[in-house]
Amino acid sequence: MKWTFFSIFAENYKLMDKSDCLYTSYLSILKEELVPAMGCTEPICLAYAAAKAHEILGTMPKRVEIKASGNIIKNVKSVIVPNTKGMKGLKASVAAGIVAGNPKKALEVIAEVTPEQKKEIAEFLDNTLMTIVPLNVIAQLDVTVTLYNEEHSASVRIAGFHTNIVRMEKDDQVLFDSGYAESGATKLTDRSCLCMKSIYDFANTVDIEDLKPIIKPQIECNKAISQEGLKNSWGANIGSTILSFGTDVRIKARAWAAAGSDARMSGCEMPVIINSGSGNQGMTVSLPILAYAEEYNIDEERTIRAVALSNLVAIHQKTGIGRLSAYCGAVSAGCASGCGIAYLLGEPLSIIEHTLENALGMAAGIVCDGAKPSCAGKIALSVEAGILGYEMSKQGCNLLGGDGIIGKDVEETIDHIGCLGRLGMKETDVEILKIMVE
Repeated sequence: MKWTFFSIFAENYKLMDKSDCLYTSYLSILKEELVPAMGCTEPICLAYAAAKAHEILGTMPKRVEIKASGNIIKNVKSVIVPNTKGMKGLKASVAAGIVAGNPKKALEVIAEVTPEQKKEIAEFLDNTLMTIVPLNVIAQLDVTVTLYNEEHSASVRIAGFHTNIVRMEKDDQVLFDSGYAESGATKLTDRSCLCMKSIYDFANTVDIEDLKPIIKPQIECNKAISQEGLKNSWGANIGSTILSFGTDVRIKARAWAAAGSDARMSGCEMPVIINSGSGNQGMTVSLPILAYAEEYNIDEERTIRAVALSNLVAIHQKTGIGRLSAYCGAVSAGCASGCGIAYLLGEPLSIIEHTLENALGMAAGIVCDGAKPSCAGKIALSVEAGILGYEMSKQGCNLLGGDGIIGKDVEETIDHIGCLGRLGMKETDVEILKIMVE
């Protein structure tokens, strides 16, 4: 039987109309977060800064200085930069941005690289002095790329989120300064309005025509790269390995999400629609829901609403954690996907909230040791936690407040996760970076 959106409401909800400030805020948050990116977003952030600095300098540089926070260094070190013939690292990212980057394309800055430019990127790396300076800064995401030629210099700093240019200079002249260094302010919509109850109300009552332009590209792009990851050999082939276990929907949900990461972490030149600055998280919040929608023949509208809810639940968690930390973002996304699956199958808010708590109680603590092929495995583990959390909740087998990090309700649990990721794992981050660099 084909399920439709209006046939499976399980409980009363608050109507959220277009005049409600939460309605406009939630749509703005989705528009800000669900943007296309080609390649892992940390290397692409560097390439974007480099492309913008090159635009300001106006000529090819003779020397390059790269300043980067620890989490940028960690996430760039081991992942392949697309359109570079398999190169990795900060220098390759910056070289690609300088030689072939189009700053107008933002996170798709190196999506259109010619074969000749790929050769030029390698030549630039061989012939240009490039230095890396680790930054000891509070910001988790902070990069400055400075280019020098014989007479001039140009510098671009990005901080806070991957496309947030906060300062531009040419020679000694400041061209733009947002004041970020002093205030820490960003241009993003305030995320403090997010809560599980309002996210559920929004998913139920938002005009589907407002959601389609945001969510459908995520569904289409992310499913395409997942299929590529299953069809061909990428990375450690974790997705296709999982799929060899069988055709159960739980297996497919994990395999589809992992396969997208297999391809993306290994340089696949296909775009994804991201979440919280991460393509892996964007795939993890969406692909498991698509597997369930296909299995149960659920209509497009309900699927779009479920994917929107999953995205917002992940963003809600990441607001307290921060964009980059030692806490693996796949956990937030995988647990959110369990909530999206529960919503898709017509479960009430209470089941959705317990799904998240159960999943976080089991999976919280997976560490982020940078972007690389093993991310696909962490995605699979996190999606499994989300699905198990849902199955537990459906049977009334829930973790209770006071069980480890579980709070008195779902919002307190999310707060605890934020403290764990943002504060508790600071030293973990330091040790991970030491291990990786040494």
